[in-house]
Amino acid sequence: MDSMTRLDKAATRYREAKQEFDAARDAAADAVADALRAGERPTDVTARSPFTAAYVRQIARKNGIEPAKPGPKKES
Repeated sequence: MDSMTRLDKAATRYREAKQEFDAARDAAADAVADALRAGERPTDVTARSPFTAAYVRQIARKNGIEPAKPGPKKES
């Protein structure tokens, strides 16, 4: 196989994989938003998701999910 044919095949495979990745990322983000809407704790959602806590917060805000109220303060 010549180099340009190999490049064409590799580029096609890359584009297909990126589309699959993008779809999987979007599905995971939707599942994160659903879990937060269902009242799951953000720390638990983050632990089970492929995303960082900061990105989980970003997903929440993008979906109109407000931050949780702070819990009681610990006495020192």
